[in-house]
Amino acid sequence: MKKRIISLLLVLSMIFIATAMVSCNGGEGAGEGNTGKVAYEVPAEGYDGSAVTITFYHSMGQKLQDVLNTYIPEFNKLYPNITVEHSSMGNYDGVRDQIKTALTAGNQPNIAYCYPDHVALYNVAKAVVPLDSFIESTIPVTDATGTESVLGFTAEQIADFIPGYYQEGAAFDEAGTMYTLPMSKSTEALYYNKTFFEKNGLSLPTTWEEMGKLCEQIKAIDPDCVPLGYDSEANWFITMCEQYGSDYTSLNEDEHFLFDNETNRGFVKTFREWYQKGYVTTEEIYGSYTSGLFTATEGQKCYMVIGSTGGASYQQPPQVDGNPLFETAMATPPQVNPAAPKVISQGPSVCIFKDTNPQEVVASWLFVKFLTTNVEFQASFSMASGYAPVIKSVQSNPVYQQWLDAANGYTNLTAMSVKLALAQSDAYFVSPAFNGSSEARDQVGTLMQDALVSTDADIDATIKKLFEKAVAECEYAAD
Repeated sequence: MKKRIISLLLVLSMIFIATAMVSCNGGEGAGEGNTGKVAYEVPAEGYDGSAVTITFYHSMGQKLQDVLNTYIPEFNKLYPNITVEHSSMGNYDGVRDQIKTALTAGNQPNIAYCYPDHVALYNVAKAVVPLDSFIESTIPVTDATGTESVLGFTAEQIADFIPGYYQEGAAFDEAGTMYTLPMSKSTEALYYNKTFFEKNGLSLPTTWEEMGKLCEQIKAIDPDCVPLGYDSEANWFITMCEQYGSDYTSLNEDEHFLFDNETNRGFVKTFREWYQKGYVTTEEIYGSYTSGLFTATEGQKCYMVIGSTGGASYQQPPQVDGNPLFETAMATPPQVNPAAPKVISQGPSVCIFKDTNPQEVVASWLFVKFLTTNVEFQASFSMASGYAPVIKSVQSNPVYQQWLDAANGYTNLTAMSVKLALAQSDAYFVSPAFNGSSEARDQVGTLMQDALVSTDADIDATIKKLFEKAVAECEYAAD
């Protein structure tokens, strides 16, 4: 109870600070028109050239910070009076927690690395700038090189974004207000031991039914193995909802949590049967990423892993006497309907925070626009991070294309995973983002884990109770 009271006080103080900010900058609500989208009043002059300093909170390690530090001077050639300061806050949750605290004092950064549920939390205080007014702005801009453009995006720039990545920014309200832009993205891949598959004449599964039969085949070949590892129970559950077209969550405040239904209970029961037969394990059950089983040189092994394309390097085959033990290959994960594939979109986006100085907000927009539309930056960041770029034109960059062409299943898995991520971009989906959506994700992950390991005789009753408990926990946390 004490924790809940503290959280409530924190949210109330965030709302107070944000209300004060809005009253100072006049921003939100102006120009909503008939779209229903929340709007921000962009200064009529756009960027006036004044000297401003903007701050960017992120979770980048040194390698990615080096890329950022290389391109900030390129941005400053265009806008020499905008000083960009950036700080790593550890992991993504570290960024969230730091900003949550900063918002209560009104000293939040200008820009942040973010996940959708983090933005939903910040927006309890209405602290995030809705971007539609910037995206659509035709205010003329002339940079320090004399190049003329507009403040917003051109139609060509919008079309250059990979649609599934771009559309994630509009998942926060039913009107489709854009609160984020994609920065770098990952998805899930089915990694498999190609050498083992070819040796035993195994076929790659395209459906979950085929996956179940394949696991049975592999178990017969190697009785001590666990054929499949799935790193994220939450991703598995959410992806199955999307593939089946069954309810998961909703933006409707009266019915956010919709995942307790017959279809979802059915696939959980099926996968529980797989676990009981020794066909599958998960990160939480195994106690670590299942790449540890995939790359094992002795003891128990697995021959397939469904995990993030951002972690491809961990699926690299081990070497003995300088030689790889097998070749890794990857494919789109199994589907309910291969003709209409669905794979989850993950990875950081960027959001902009409101400020009492509108010029800081405009300067932040210019920097975010630079990061998300600059081909050279997106290419360099992708090669350094293993995340997919968010614009299509990066693939025409010669250096980047050479990097992709060098992809192989022995030493350059990162490039191979990016190629797959780009190839399946038409299949991406995102879930609604609201304050409480992260709790739903946590609860369905726990539900999956508990159901898989349950040995109760009346498994239908047990699964029903697990679903009811998960919904109750979500609703309690949202109160």
